[in-house]
Amino acid sequence: MRFHDLRHTHVTLLLLKGINVKVISERLRHSNIKVTLDTYSHVLPTMQEEVARKLDEIIK
Repeated sequence: MRFHDLRHTHVTLLLLKGINVKVISERLRHSNIKVTLDTYSHVLPTMQEEVARKLDEIIK
């Protein structure tokens, strides 16, 4: 396993736990949040389901 793989896993787990992307971007020392979002956007579609469930709870 490469260091890059550990870094990628770290970010993926943080995103799945709902950690703010801005905070993650700062931890990674990315120049801006767009770099983080572009690199890890594949994780975000699965998070859409969670948002939909939470909104459904709020509306009910």
